[in-house]
Amino acid sequence: MYAVIGAGPMGLAAARNLQKLNIPFVGFELHTDVGGLWDIDNPHSTMYESAHLISSKRMTEFKEFPMSDSVAAYPHHTQLRQYFRDFSDTFNLKSCYEFSTRVVSMVPEGDGWRLVSECNGQKQSRLFEGVLMANGTLHTPNIPSLPGTFAGRLMHSSEYRRPSVFKDKRVLIVGCGNSGADIAVDAVHHAKLVDISLRRGYYFLPKFIKGQPIDTLGGKLKLPRPVKQRMDAAMIRMVIGKPSDYGLPNPSYRMYESHPVVNSLVLHHLGHGDIKARRDIRRIDGRTVTFSDGESHDYDLILMATGYLLDYPFIERAQLNWPANQDAPQLYMNVFHPEHDNLFMMGMVEAAGLGWEGRNQQARLVALYIQQRQQNTAAVKQFNKVKRKRAGKTLDGGYDYIKLARMAYYVNKDEYLETLSKHIAELETEQPVLASEV
Repeated sequence: MYAVIGAGPMGLAAARNLQKLNIPFVGFELHTDVGGLWDIDNPHSTMYESAHLISSKRMTEFKEFPMSDSVAAYPHHTQLRQYFRDFSDTFNLKSCYEFSTRVVSMVPEGDGWRLVSECNGQKQSRLFEGVLMANGTLHTPNIPSLPGTFAGRLMHSSEYRRPSVFKDKRVLIVGCGNSGADIAVDAVHHAKLVDISLRRGYYFLPKFIKGQPIDTLGGKLKLPRPVKQRMDAAMIRMVIGKPSDYGLPNPSYRMYESHPVVNSLVLHHLGHGDIKARRDIRRIDGRTVTFSDGESHDYDLILMATGYLLDYPFIERAQLNWPANQDAPQLYMNVFHPEHDNLFMMGMVEAAGLGWEGRNQQARLVALYIQQRQQNTAAVKQFNKVKRKRAGKTLDGGYDYIKLARMAYYVNKDEYLETLSKHIAELETEQPVLASEV
């Protein structure tokens, strides 16, 4: 029996692929239903009322479970919550989960893992053959220390739910990733003023070009990496200009070396003066914030859109091959532990265009690996050699990703999918795989 931790998109993909191969498992979920962070009613969710998917539905959905044609190209979070509920109901996955249940601890014991869970104050200890950790990467806020003490309200984007919090306030957004840009646009319609502070430059992409979602364009012609970076950057400059045209710093790195911001509305509001770009914060005195260019302004609310830190509180870092000087566990393909053959980190991967189907293929590989390991095949023995040798090696496709904590588990979509496909084929051809008809 295996354990699956989490019932968000990655947990459901893991559960579905174990189900397909008749591998018994029990799922654990903190919330009362499936969907993970896409369920805004989940007290552990970081969702906000205006949130939509930043990749298009056709590039994101599970291949075996397409979204309805009636769903918008970039669905609202409520539609995605329903999508995951429908997915779970269709394949009867909820019956495999224990809801309102927290995993308190897990430690290796013999050939398995001792997992302690808690539900309604009652703890239960069970021994599992292995564990698939799919509890997500966007739970623990990254809150950098500020140079001074702010006398107004200080909040992180994880706390943000609705724009009424900004009503008649002077607002400073710190950070301009996808959430920061979304929230800044929300604030425009309620706040007295909205400024946004950036330490570095970003590449901004529109969601649509010629009426089509931007992530559905191109890709048919495979270009050498440097050529693609130059051509795509030139195309974006032609369509929306440079960030500096809107008062923002230009990025000091090449395109695709950090996750782009898929939001042109923030540029619209910058261009109209509804949002003012500010530099990095140098000092805070009460409500006065002074920036690195010497300018200063007073604010009532500072919202830190500064991302999240990987956090797995129920297991020791050492068990994850996670050195103190690294921002992420050192695993093969961000999944496979070099020594623990029965521990899998599900969904600790980011890549532009990977979508949930890419993560589903990750779960497919893990399920095949578990099956072949149970049968002690030659293919799994060879895979073990590879994962031990290549643990911590980044599948970056030759891109020089910038050194940020959130980029520590970033991969290149094409190289990652090719590696997944290669290993899946190796394990599937070892012997016929008998999948259940579910």
